[in-house]
Amino acid sequence: MERLTNISTVRELLSRHGFTFSKALGQNFLINPSVCPRMAEAAVTDDNTGVLEIGPGIGVLTNELLKRAKKVVAVELDGRLLPVLDETLGEYDNLRVIHADVMELDLRRVIEEEFPGMRVVVCANLPYYITSPVIMKLLEERLPIDTITVMVQKEAALRLCAGEGSRDSSAITAAVRYYASPELLFHVSAGSFMPAPKVDSAVIQLTLREPEYKPLDEKTLFCVIKAAFAQRRKTVLNSISSSMSLDKSELSGILKSAGVEPTARAEQLTLRDFVRISDAIDKGGNDG
Repeated sequence: MERLTNISTVRELLSRHGFTFSKALGQNFLINPSVCPRMAEAAVTDDNTGVLEIGPGIGVLTNELLKRAKKVVAVELDGRLLPVLDETLGEYDNLRVIHADVMELDLRRVIEEEFPGMRVVVCANLPYYITSPVIMKLLEERLPIDTITVMVQKEAALRLCAGEGSRDSSAITAAVRYYASPELLFHVSAGSFMPAPKVDSAVIQLTLREPEYKPLDEKTLFCVIKAAFAQRRKTVLNSISSSMSLDKSELSGILKSAGVEPTARAEQLTLRDFVRISDAIDKGGNDG
């Protein structure tokens, strides 16, 4: 079903199905006809690609993905949209819609069962309220996926793609960079959606890779990152010691052994710095 970006068509479709937007689920459907083709082109680079889509809505992006990919599996939480998707995407035989909460889904099993022998990517227009949890689930589970191409709130995009040592960097910036190389592809105005959100969006792409710097213990590393950014205005010495209940004098020695000035701020540190701090903590401050 074409013309899913035509406001009149969308309103008639939703009215016929008795659908009303849910603020709790962060539902905003794309009506800018140029956005989804660009996202699909960025995500699907060959005809042997399997796409996992999260939150297909009425199928605007799904429609573009289905034209290009070998198969699309769309995970939709809102059961009210299932009959809508049956109507809008019924012509395709390379689609499977799963009615589930992606945060509770065994994605590795889904990928193994649905995409045998295919290159697998994720492409989605993510609801703002669940952006970070979904991205971190995809990364932390080390799924066999090549790229994650998602539309997120512009502010979140700037954080996720911030350069190391920049003021926009945050705990999730460092966490994402551990697993992937992020890139901001293009901006999307608030007027591209129905209903229009109060903020602009952006499409980013994360290319998954093996960590460039591997710590002795990943759990310690992420504890350090979270602690360092917990109190951004404080020095890493004060923030980490407070959040991880570490003695300041001992931690000061640990930071120096890791080549980090205790007076530095979290956003000034690189991922390699955090790995060095983490390893020094695990070694008890000894750099040998």
